[in-house]
Amino acid sequence: MTTEKQNIGKLGEDIAVKHLESYGYKILDRNYRKPWGEIDIVAQQSHELVFVEVKTQRMGFGWRPEENMTRHKKHQLSRIINTYLKQSQMCGVVDWRIDVIAIELDFGTKDAKIEHIENVLLG
Repeated sequence: MTTEKQNIGKLGEDIAVKHLESYGYKILDRNYRKPWGEIDIVAQQSHELVFVEVKTQRMGFGWRPEENMTRHKKHQLSRIINTYLKQSQMCGVVDWRIDVIAIELDFGTKDAKIEHIENVLLG
């Protein structure tokens, strides 16, 4: 059984994937998990890997979803990204970056506000 928070997160990730694909990104992986962290979306734009952290919330919460990208979260992402790069044998071979896609959902109007913030942490 999934929680409301998990359902909102999954919906946000689905919206983020459609957003990225509409801008020509190729989706390589979703929800890459290890015990020490997770990458929501791994995409490719040209010759660059893009690791995407999706932050989703209901509209009207008064704070911006991307504000959850704390120093700890960035460190955790760096660690999981290094694992991903080593496991896929791309370590040192490919340029990469971390983006955040912040999504605010309005369930009343069935609308989503999407903000794509590039280069939150450069690789």
